[in-house]
Amino acid sequence: MWSASAQQSGKVWRIGFLYGGARQSALDTGRYQAFLQGMRELGYAENKNFVLVERYSQTVDSVLPNARELLSAQPDVILVSGGASLLALRELTTTVPVVAAVSVDPVRQGLAENLARPGKNFTGFSAVLSDLFPKHVQVIKAALPRISRLGILTNPRNVDHMALGKSVGAVAHDHGMRVHLVKVSAFPEFGPAFAEMERQKAEALLILGDAFFVQYFREIAQLSIKHHVISTYSGREYPELGGFLSYGPNFRDHYRGAAKFIDRILKGTKPGDLPFEQPTKLELVINRSTAKALGMRIPDELVLRADAIID
Repeated sequence: MWSASAQQSGKVWRIGFLYGGARQSALDTGRYQAFLQGMRELGYAENKNFVLVERYSQTVDSVLPNARELLSAQPDVILVSGGASLLALRELTTTVPVVAAVSVDPVRQGLAENLARPGKNFTGFSAVLSDLFPKHVQVIKAALPRISRLGILTNPRNVDHMALGKSVGAVAHDHGMRVHLVKVSAFPEFGPAFAEMERQKAEALLILGDAFFVQYFREIAQLSIKHHVISTYSGREYPELGGFLSYGPNFRDHYRGAAKFIDRILKGTKPGDLPFEQPTKLELVINRSTAKALGMRIPDELVLRADAIID
């Protein structure tokens, strides 16, 4: 059944799609397709009653120019992946409705007055990853009960990573691990960073949430196998693309669900009246083939807890 918005005669909505990463990353993770699926489920047809105005930012330096360029195209609403892209829009507009597929803490970031009634031009999904990543330490400990050294992959250009790295490092220390913070903000830095981890004898790598890392999931997974470290991320796209394990929300569900926010906004609801949604389920996903490549046996405890095991 067509939505009321989609039925408006002759109206073609302009939906901005501002993604923090390469277009191929949006496709590889299935996030792009999930959003279009959500729109189809609501009765919208691309190029018939809506068009996507897409901008992709492979580097932090390109985020602000891309956001400005997208706004100049006068979109009716913008879907944004989060991170630096979200903060750029916060600085550039207080009027264009913005739906966040991922946001770390909208209230602290100044995007909302509170989650229940944001009150501004932002709404969408909020995932408080600061509460999630310490649980990764527990999962890593379950995978490697005798682990003594942990690497934490951080992006020094991510404003949240310094504090998050320290808090996660403190949890790891409480579990008997020595922590090595691995700093990468450009693709050529991955190789030397993994080589340094090997010198530090890290046995596992916890990857903090960052749009820059998402576009290099395959490469990070391959380097982890090469340097013989198990690695974890918060989204299931990582083990699907070769990583060892993920624990966290299903971000594809966020992109599909973003269509519902957009539908309501196109029908006239103000984004400030739409509560931010938080994940109701966290998934544990394991790649068995990657475990075999690492020469490790997945403990029964994790097999029983897993929501999905990829062969």
